[in-house]
Amino acid sequence: MDLRLAGQGALVTGSSSGIGATIAGMLADEGCDVLVHGRSAGAAAAVAEQVAARGVRAEVVLGDLTEPGVAEQVALTARDFGARILVNNAGPFAEHDWESSRPADWRAAFEGNVLPTVRVSQTLLPSLRAHGWGRVITIGSRAVRTPLPNMVAYSAAKAAVVNMTTSLARHLAGTGVTANCVSPGVIVTPSLSRMFEQRTGGDEAPAEGPVGGREGGPEGGRDEAEIVAEYAPNPSARLGRPEDIAAAVAYLASPLADYVNGIELRVDGGITGTP
Repeated sequence: MDLRLAGQGALVTGSSSGIGATIAGMLADEGCDVLVHGRSAGAAAAVAEQVAARGVRAEVVLGDLTEPGVAEQVALTARDFGARILVNNAGPFAEHDWESSRPADWRAAFEGNVLPTVRVSQTLLPSLRAHGWGRVITIGSRAVRTPLPNMVAYSAAKAAVVNMTTSLARHLAGTGVTANCVSPGVIVTPSLSRMFEQRTGGDEAPAEGPVGGREGGPEGGRDEAEIVAEYAPNPSARLGRPEDIAAAVAYLASPLADYVNGIELRVDGGITGTP
């Protein structure tokens, strides 16, 4: 299906690896020029090279979005790049429960997930409104609806992201700019793999990391069906892939989604609300 994205420009924050890199690649496959963002020059350049290989324009903007003034500068670079699509993907996660969490952990969760999204969006929005068309897409989490007891601060921060996305959609009424959120479930990514390796001391394969049992999925380690049954039971009977999230983002970014506004689209295999 042609999503009618050819010639559009997009900024994907946190796109030097993981889900963000896959989103950047899928938007490029649809003909989008992509501004790749990250903190590592080498990693961002590698993704930009892969994006450019699709025959579109690709550039890199670097910076830690939690540092003063950086989010605004990244957004201004996106404006000059011609970005009409903003994917607020950057957002760290860490494990803290109610017993172990400290005020600094809650602050870090909100400063990493909420404030950069606000700052980048606020800075880029005047350009989108002036153009009369645009997309703001935020990345939430399944933890929004089913808060994770081992990630309490992160769960609360992502709930704030969904809430403010709905608020933004109402604020932008009649401008031609929509705001929607995509909330992933348990997605196989290197960062989640590392988190679970740290949790188990490397003795057990992580749920979001190296598991086997599916061609095209993660390699080695425990069977994926076993991991799903133990850690992430869901009606789709598998773990998510970055491509699952990227496909949802690409649709919401497209003109085909003009009548979709202010939603939280859960891409979690149905895990939310299941036993």
